[in-house]
Amino acid sequence: MRRRLINSTLAVVLVVIAVFGVSLVIVETRTISSSAQESVDSEALRIASIVDSRLVGGEAVDAGVLADLSGAKRYALVRIPGLPPLEVGTRPSGSVIRGLAEGERGETVLVEESRSVVTDEVGRTLMIIAAVALLCVVAAVLLAVRQANKLASPLTDLAETAERLGSGDPRPRHRRYGVPELDRVADVLDASAERIARMLTAERRLAADASHQLRTPLTALSMRLEEVAVADDLDTVREEATIALTQVERLTDVVERLLTNSRDPRTGSAVAFDLDEVIKQQLEEWRPAYRSAGRAIVRSGKQGMRAVGTPGAVAQVLAALIENSLMHGGGTVALRTRVTGNQSVIEVTDEGPGVAADLGARIFERAVSGRSSTGIGLAVARDLAEADGGRLELLQQQPPVFALFLGREVRSRSERESERPVR
Repeated sequence: MRRRLINSTLAVVLVVIAVFGVSLVIVETRTISSSAQESVDSEALRIASIVDSRLVGGEAVDAGVLADLSGAKRYALVRIPGLPPLEVGTRPSGSVIRGLAEGERGETVLVEESRSVVTDEVGRTLMIIAAVALLCVVAAVLLAVRQANKLASPLTDLAETAERLGSGDPRPRHRRYGVPELDRVADVLDASAERIARMLTAERRLAADASHQLRTPLTALSMRLEEVAVADDLDTVREEATIALTQVERLTDVVERLLTNSRDPRTGSAVAFDLDEVIKQQLEEWRPAYRSAGRAIVRSGKQGMRAVGTPGAVAQVLAALIENSLMHGGGTVALRTRVTGNQSVIEVTDEGPGVAADLGARIFERAVSGRSSTGIGLAVARDLAEADGGRLELLQQQPPVFALFLGREVRSRSERESERPVR
């Protein structure tokens, strides 16, 4: 492209130089020739006037006097009636320019100049025109190269940007080139890069969240299926199968929630639900794992509370906290429920070493972990809590106390009395 731009620019400049240069040469040649002819004619008239004045005054007229008075630099032939011809200067050879003038007393003056003088002047003029044309060509080449680089380099850069986008590197470059059309293309590519980066980030986040959130239900489901596989009692098999079906439903709810959040993270389906049922469900699911680890999980605090949120999301948050205590904590894990203002609070604590001081403020950030874990669980748990209008906080680092705050259902007095059993 650079070569094409340079060649096209140079071709235009050469055409312009050719058109105007030839015209200028013709005009200058004619001007120099006309000027030389006028100069010869003028000198002939001047010599004729000198001769007239000398004759009128009765003074002698000779070649030396005419040369001194006229300052003639050209050859001049003066013919005066009754006198021999007078010659001033040396007569040129070859082609000449002639100027003829007549005096009032019948004398004639012929002035000649060699045409080589005009030819030399035309040659010098042509050299000047050629030098100017050469300078114009050099300047045109330099400007063409500069303009070609100014246009071709941005296009090459934009092509590299597009190639980077196609190869999976969506980082915007934020480069502008001072050309409105190219800057517009750069704006579009940067906007596309940012959009692709957001899409890739969302996809990677969805994959990470899915792998983390599906791991816990799948682990619990596999434990239940193992219990079914080794059970001999039909009632036990039925009980374990029922629990397994419940876990399958939870697993389906997790998948649906992941897909919903990937489309719109703000989407929530908060409803009023019995908090005791969710806590009981989590205790039943995690007791076998804690029993295998030689630890216990207990529940204390206020019961009979109804919270506002999504039961499946609350269960996932509690599962993340319980699993976190199982992996990183120690001793007995306790789930405590209490009421503060118009909120229901579930606290999860254990007897382990707690959260390191340098991680306290960053424990809910993605990829932040004090041990060799993914650092995703607590970040996902906080996102799930906030999606339903709740919040997840670290109240105490040692021993660790995580608290899930949920909106509490406020029921009227008539509703509470209608729920009382009839005696």
